[in-house]
Formats: sequence, structure tokens, C-alpha cells
Amino acid sequence: MPGKHRPAHLGVTAPLRARLSSRMADHAGVTAWDGSLETFRLLANSLQAMIAYYDSEELGYGCRFANKAYAAAFGLTETSIIGRTFTEIIGEAAAREVKPSIDAVVKESRAVAYVRELASPDGAKRWIEVNVLPNLPREGRPVGAFVIVTDITGHRLATQALRESEERLAKFMQASAEGIAFHRDGIVTDANPPLCEMLGYTLDEVRGKPAIDFVASDHRAHVQSVLDGGLDASYESAVIRKDGRRIPVELIGRTLMYGNEKLRMSVVRDLRDRHAAQARIHHLAHHDALTGLPNRMSFMERLGQQIEQARAASKSLALLFVDLDHFKRVNDSLGHLIGDKLLQTVAARISASLRTNDVVARFGGDEFIVLLDDAGRDDVAQVAQKLLRAIELPVEAEGRDLSVTPSVGVALFPHDGQTPTELIKNADTAMYIAKSRGRANCQFFDPAVASAAYDALVLESQLTQALQREEFVLHFQPQVRARDGALAGIEALIRWMHPERGMLRPDAFITLAEQQRVMLPISQWVLRSAARAALQWRSQGLIDVPVAVNLSSMQFRANGFVDAVAQVLREEGVPGQWLELELTERMLMDDLGDVKRTLQQLKGLGMRVSVDDFGTGYSSLAHLKELPIDGMKIDRSFVRDLPHQRGSVAIARAVVQMAQGLSLTVVAEGVENEEQRRFLVDHGCDLLQGELISVPLPSAELTRWIVQHQAALSA
Repeated sequence: MPGKHRPAHLGVTAPLRARLSSRMADHAGVTAWDGSLETFRLLANSLQAMIAYYDSEELGYGCRFANKAYAAAFGLTETSIIGRTFTEIIGEAAAREVKPSIDAVVKESRAVAYVRELASPDGAKRWIEVNVLPNLPREGRPVGAFVIVTDITGHRLATQALRESEERLAKFMQASAEGIAFHRDGIVTDANPPLCEMLGYTLDEVRGKPAIDFVASDHRAHVQSVLDGGLDASYESAVIRKDGRRIPVELIGRTLMYGNEKLRMSVVRDLRDRHAAQARIHHLAHHDALTGLPNRMSFMERLGQQIEQARAASKSLALLFVDLDHFKRVNDSLGHLIGDKLLQTVAARISASLRTNDVVARFGGDEFIVLLDDAGRDDVAQVAQKLLRAIELPVEAEGRDLSVTPSVGVALFPHDGQTPTELIKNADTAMYIAKSRGRANCQFFDPAVASAAYDALVLESQLTQALQREEFVLHFQPQVRARDGALAGIEALIRWMHPERGMLRPDAFITLAEQQRVMLPISQWVLRSAARAALQWRSQGLIDVPVAVNLSSMQFRANGFVDAVAQVLREEGVPGQWLELELTERMLMDDLGDVKRTLQQLKGLGMRVSVDDFGTGYSSLAHLKELPIDGMKIDRSFVRDLPHQRGSVAIARAVVQMAQGLSLTVVAEGVENEEQRRFLVDHGCDLLQGELISVPLPSAELTRWIVQHQAALSA
């Protein structure tokens, strides 16, 4: 196909071309082609080259012979190419390009070689070398020409790659910020400027010297073993500058083939900055940035060592846990800069109060920890009193005197603990006991006292954060009609998913919450969460009964209580009829007028109101008759002994009869067995609640319970 260029075979060398040309010249020494052509064709087709023979210009440049590779390169066969002209075969554009070379063959009767760049059908660049050899009779002008084409793409690309590699290497050597050296048989052949600058030598001073001469003497054996083994390795070592200074370095050794030559390349990385940074990082990792004291991690390492030494020497240790009282107030009122200055002053005062062999560390926040070596109980008490006096001295900050007091807890080794963790835990517990006893004092660890006091104080601090950490959850317990088991209500019950103690029931924390006055936000959260649950179940078509919420006494008495309830209903888009509020009997004993007014306002919002735990308080029938309530609950303490305990039987009967007389719904809670259920049904109790029906369940589990319960009733 004229004008189409295809790559030929690779690998025809100059000597091969010479032999081929010689044999072709010998064979074609006469103009006529005879029967030996087939032998020549076999030879030509066995060579990795494209071969053709063309007539002279007078005979029209017609092709007289082409081997298979040559013909195929132009989309032809050995037969179809015969007789076609040079231009027809290679195309007009290519013919014009090579015309000067062809003219030299024709006019000057000399062999010509040239290189052409071709584009393969796939777009890749190829290079071919073309040798045109004139067929000269013994006298006169050429009667034809042999064409030998070899593909030199591989050689050309290899040469180009080598040149580019050399250029890149030279640029890399000059541009790299790290030292680089090449050496042959251990002798430096080249080095870049950064390496010369690092060593303090010029390039001429470095070249020709053994590479090992620049290595520190205590590292030479290892470096020499790496060089002798020709290993590719990366390791730390040291070199010596011209001025004798020692420089820590990382050596990265590689063996390279450079042309046909094996060279060793070494990258020499200066580690001085890295080592300085590592030292700084190590210091920061083991010391508190604000006070300069050892930090928790450093102290724990030291404590472990001290315990082992004390155990081996049968000595005692004392661990003092120091916590600043009400330090948060300083940060909140005066800012963290003042707080930081106070911490720095306290750290300095503690350090000044100790012996040189004692250890003090900042354990975190406003906590410090002191380790006394080989100290008895009396000695520890004296040191603790000394610390109390030193720390509580006023600190001048921005023209004002500030004072803080410490609470100190002490644990002794080996009496109060055998491990660092035990000692710190018990010293921390003793410190909390000191806080519970008025703060600004020192307490030694006492297992008998520690447990209750520690738990209460820890729970107190954790309770204030539980709401923000979303640790509270609601569980829900269904209430069913006694006569047919149909779902009649749901009670929302708060639980605290404590991060350490697991699921806590209300009796473990509600009293404490009311003492801390965090009960109000907790109560609002319960009300809002119950409203959302009611909305979800009703939107799913699962319930048409109210969700009951227990009110705390603090919540009920709070100013704006009814407005807060109305706000929750409004913001959550829930009608008042969807919720029921449960009050304890004791909450009804306050001023009757205020209680009645509040209940009427709640009823105005459409909400149901019930009396919880009825029978445990001292409310009068007159009170109940005057108040707008909808139901009452028989306390579980009476239900528990039904139907065998006479007193409980009498009270249960009386409550049911009284509720019926006042047209109130009566609910029995704590129903756990069939005997209790049968008694309550027989005596006219309206609703049942308890583990016989279902234990309190998370929202998702109660949803499944409702579906299954409704299906069972419909079956």
C-alpha cells in the first residue's frame, strides 16, 4: 500500500549488513536474474531485515525483488510488490524526503545510509536505518540498487534513555539537598556540593580518596562490611568533617549499573536536625510544657522503677495526690492565663518543699502527684502539712492576690498497693475523701471509708456531664387493661448508661441529681424525649394511648414549670393528650391551692395527671377529692405480697374501691406473677404494669413488643 510505513525487524548489526551486501553484490553482479533467485530469497527471508532491489532510473525504479518483511511493511506480498515503482511503494511524501539520498546513489555511484523517523499505526514513534547500495557493473553507471532497512528503535530509545538518565542524575546530584557520592571499588569518583559542604572538603579533595576515610572510626567496621558485601542498605552512622567535628548521618547505599560499569552510590543524610528534634520531642513527651515538671507518662515510668527498687530493698514509698480546690473558678472568672500562672507557681512551691530525691509531676489539669522515697507515715504527714501551707499562700496576679487550697490524698507502698495503678487509684480515692471532709486537708487511704465516699463524689462529678454526653436513655414499660390485656398506656423510665458502672436505675442517682440541682434539665430532657417517642409511635400507627412521665418534686415546684411543659409540647408538635404526668403522693401535700392551680393548668393543656406510689405518703382523702387527677397507682410494695399477706390485700382492696368511688383509673405496678394478676382482675383493678407484662424496654424493643402483642391479641 503506497505511503504506508510499518516497522521492520530488529537487530541487524553493521557486520551483518556488510556480509549481506557483499553476498547480494556477488549474487547480483549480472543484470539478469537466474534460477539462483530462490536460494537468495530463502536467505533474505531468514534475516531480521527488510531487503529489496530496485532498477535504475533509466528502467523506472521498478522493484525487482523484495523479501517478505519488506513487502509486508507496505501491505504487499513478495509477488504483488514486483514491478511497482519506488514512489508507489513508499509514497510521494517519503520519496521526496529521501530523494537527496537516492540522487547520491544514482549520480555519485556510492552507497548511502540515512535514518528516518516513522509513525506506527498505533501512533508510536519508530526509527529505521536505510542503507542503499548501488549495483555497479564492472564499468559504467549503476543498473540498480539494493535497499536494506533495519529497525533501530530499540537502540535509539536506549541511547536516548541513557542520555536522559545521565542528565537527570546530574541535575539530581546538583539539586539534592542531601549529600551524594559515587565510588568505584571504595574510591570516591564524584560527590555533589551538599556533601562537600557537609564534610568541609572541596570536590578535588574528596575525589580519589577511599570513602571509608570519611567515616568515624567506631563505625568503619560496619560500613566496610556493607561496602564489601555490595548490600543495598540504610543505616545510621557518623562522618568526620575536615575540622574534626563528628556529624551523625544516615547512610543509604545502593549498587548501580552505569552504562556497563558497576558503581556504588551513597546518600549521606545529615541527622543533626533530626536528632535535635528527637531530643526535643523526647523532652516534650516526658515533661509538662507549662510547668516543666515530669508529665504523667514520665512519672509512671519512674514510679514503676521506684516500686521495684523499694520492693527489693524492703523500703516504703508514699504517693501524694494533690488536687487544687475550686481551680476551675479561677479559669472561668479570671481566664486561663491567670490560671496558668497559678499552676506554675504551685508547681514551683511543691518542688521547693521536697527533698532532692523526691519526685513531683503534673498529672493533668490542676492535679499534681508527689513520690516520697523511704518515708514513714509521720514523715509523710509532715510533708503533706508543709505542702498545704505552701500552696495556700496568696499568689500575686495582675495586681491582685489569689489563693487556692489543695486537697491531698496519700497511699503508702506496700500497704496500700503493690503496683503503680493501685497506688495512684488509692491516693486519688484518699484525695476525694479529703474533698468530702471540707477540702484543704490531707487524708490517708482507708479502705473502709473510701468506697462510699469515693463513689458518691465520682458520681456527683460525672452526673453533671452525663446530660451533655448523652448518657441518659429512656426505657418504656407497657400498661395493659386488666380485663383483656389490651395496651392502655406506656410509662417512660429514665436510665443512666454510666460509662464505667453500666446501666443505672433512677434510685442510684435521682436523689443526688436533686441535691445538685441538675434535676431540672434532666427532667426537661425526659419530658421532651417521651414526647418524641409518643410522636414516633403514633405516626407509625402503633399506639393511641398516653406515654406517662414521672415528675420530680423540684421540677413540679419550679417557677415556670407549666410554661416549660407547654414549650416542650409546642416545640415537639405533640398534643397534651398524648402525655400523662405522674406525681408522687408527697408532692400533693404542699399548699393545696398552689398544687390545685398547677394541676388545673396542666389539665388545660390536655394532659392526664396520676398519683404515683399511692399508699406510701400521707395525703388525705380530702386532698384527693379536691384535686383534678385522673388516676392513681398502687405501689409495688403492696402488690408484691398479694394475695397472701393480709395487710397488702386490705390496702389493695381499699385503694381500688376508693379509686372507683372517685371515678379514677387505678393502675397496679410491680405485677410479677399470675396470682397477683388474677387477684387484681378479680377485685376490679383497671390497668396492670410489671414484669409479668414486660420489663422496661428500650424504644426499639418496645416497638417490636407492641407489634407482637397486638398480633397475639388479634389471633
